[in-house]
Amino acid sequence: MKQVTATGQTVKEAVQSALAQLQTTEDRTDISIIDEGKKGIFGIFGTRPAVVKVTVKVDPIEEAGRFLTDVSEKMGVKVTIETEKNGKQVKFKLSGEKIALLIGKRGQTLNSLQYLTQLVINRYSEQYLNVLLDAEDYRERRNETLIHLAERLAQKAVKTGREVALEPMPAYERKIIHAALVDNKRIKTYSSGEDPYRHIVITPNR
Repeated sequence: MKQVTATGQTVKEAVQSALAQLQTTEDRTDISIIDEGKKGIFGIFGTRPAVVKVTVKVDPIEEAGRFLTDVSEKMGVKVTIETEKNGKQVKFKLSGEKIALLIGKRGQTLNSLQYLTQLVINRYSEQYLNVLLDAEDYRERRNETLIHLAERLAQKAVKTGREVALEPMPAYERKIIHAALVDNKRIKTYSSGEDPYRHIVITPNR
């Protein structure tokens, strides 16, 4: 976080000095007046300069983007990041060569990066933001895979009359499974276990 303490004959001059040092504009900063200063007699005797502290505001989305770029480069992947903000959800779409390295087996690396990015963005954000990280439309393909998996395992539960436990999944993937089977009256679903091992169980209705 960049900040400077500056002085001037007036508060305005002190602020301008600080902005020049920080190479930024007033709308991108928080300004604290430490001392409004004093003109003194005839503008000479007893004069006290104004003192301000100017802090550059941190954009949480920009910080998250820098984090993703830095981590990707350390993994040997140069990425292009497209950002979409809708209310409290921020979506980062990654593209580039070797993108599979950022996805990992069944999206495990991507899920871990998403979790870390959410920690970074909320360290700087005044309101809680939910992060969705995607790479080359992996999430959409994964969603389709999860829906097919849910339907297949629901049929298995009905056919065998036994519960079927799925592999551990992050919360938003579990929601996809629940939503895919919500209208199936022959089974019911529930989540079991604690994160990161929380998983869905499909059980036949008896």
